[in-house]
Amino acid sequence: MTDFLSPAERSERMSRIRSKDTQPELSLRKVLHGHGLRYRLHATNLPGKPDLVFPRYKAVVFVHGCFWHNHTGCKTATTPKSNTTFWLAKFEKNVARDEFVRAELEARGWRVFVVWECELASMAKANATGERLYTLIRQSSGNGE
Repeated sequence: MTDFLSPAERSERMSRIRSKDTQPELSLRKVLHGHGLRYRLHATNLPGKPDLVFPRYKAVVFVHGCFWHNHTGCKTATTPKSNTTFWLAKFEKNVARDEFVRAELEARGWRVFVVWECELASMAKANATGERLYTLIRQSSGNGE
């Protein structure tokens, strides 16, 4: 199947995809902030520039897009029918990078949490995911809280 967009249209559309302050990320931030958790955003001093950093709890959160990070079993994480070889290689590189970043952070003593875009698709899902994450971040943080 050929792409129904011209290369210029495809390029323009792809340029609109953001890596920071995405809607799923904003939804999660709102829920966690409402629970009183304070965080830093996109820490450039840590591997992978985690989306949310909780220095007090030595925890980081990545909000992964299901398509870009190849979320297994998710209906959003499909492989495009055109240029399939390129996309499979791209997804493989993304997943390998995610694993490397996780290992680097854990080696530095950070607890790493990944939240998938599909877990934040609605406000109800975002609230449930935020509640679960809040509990995980606060428990066994080692700071006696």
